[in-house]
Amino acid sequence: MFKDEILDILVCIKCKGKLIKNEDNLECHSCKIYYPIVDSIPRMVEEAIKPLNDE
Repeated sequence: MFKDEILDILVCIKCKGKLIKNEDNLECHSCKIYYPIVDSIPRMVEEAIKPLNDE
């Protein structure tokens, strides 16, 4: 299970901004992207990034 405490140390890989947990992803509202969480692990690699409007 993804622990919310990890959000204190994780930042967006593009802008270093704050990430917000939403359902099964971490969102960066500054970049308008999200990182999926797969098997409780945030997929924070360039290939996994999706635009927020694709949800």
